[in-house]
Amino acid sequence: MIRIGSVAIPGWLAMSPMAGISDSPTRTIARRFGSAFSYTEFVSTDTLAVGSKKALSQLKFKEEERPVTFQIFGNKLEIIVEAAKRIRELNPDIIDLNMGCPTKNVSMRGSGVGLLRKPVYAGKIIEAMRAALDIPVTAKIRLGWDDTSRNYMEVSRILEESGALAISVHGRTREMGYSGKADWDAIADIKAARKVPIFGNGDVTSYEEAIRRKRESGVDGVLIGRGSIGNPWVFSESSRESVRLEELVSVAIQHLDLMVQNFGEKFGPILFRKHMVRYFHGRPEFIPLKIGLLQETVPEKIKESLSSLQELSFSTTAFAV
Repeated sequence: MIRIGSVAIPGWLAMSPMAGISDSPTRTIARRFGSAFSYTEFVSTDTLAVGSKKALSQLKFKEEERPVTFQIFGNKLEIIVEAAKRIRELNPDIIDLNMGCPTKNVSMRGSGVGLLRKPVYAGKIIEAMRAALDIPVTAKIRLGWDDTSRNYMEVSRILEESGALAISVHGRTREMGYSGKADWDAIADIKAARKVPIFGNGDVTSYEEAIRRKRESGVDGVLIGRGSIGNPWVFSESSRESVRLEELVSVAIQHLDLMVQNFGEKFGPILFRKHMVRYFHGRPEFIPLKIGLLQETVPEKIKESLSSLQELSFSTTAFAV
């Protein structure tokens, strides 16, 4: 068990926050399969501070998702604090400041990984959040802006000294985006120097690999991002490749039902598509139905088609090369 301030995290492996992916239905499925806690998608503090209903709706969660961390991003201290106080009323367990998003429309405005270029200012933001809140404040960072400014040791020190009660580290720079390989040696260096819990993130695609990364780096916990899409089994000692087709279909349908409950019958099926193709990645049974399923918008018809996969004549254990 990991303690982040007063919050007990019942495990060491969890789903990383991902824009457009880690919504409430997806977090719920992940928790059911063993993800230790939940991160929301990051939400702009500019929109939260003015009470945007759309922004606030992104922070809806089910009780079974707890412990739940609300992740926010922004670049103005006063607005970030105002937004944090507003969303505190929604009763999250933790609030996390995103300092790792590398996309241009976020980082070039000084938010996300852009805050790594102003570590002292980022520390002041954390201090102000801690002073305004009665729940733990954490941060998620990258290694730096680019290879010439890998200031992760300075940043992690300042964040810890400013009151961040845990730090998650994606082992890439802003310049790398999602290319190249995550630097777990750098993550290990952060862990060796810091006293607060450190979570490592980057290129983990299996439970076995997560165990190895935790052992080698010494981190308190491991976060899995892209490797968990359509693959909640990654949080258990199982693997999607070894799962029977019947279970794949059953879990995919559960996920679809949650998407419809959360987003409605119009948008739920559409938003589910990106998950569906990942659930059945490499399954030859899915190929003949793929185009039709990606065009279908009626939930019951999608479920009927997915259920019919089990009746096809392909081997339920064969995988495409």
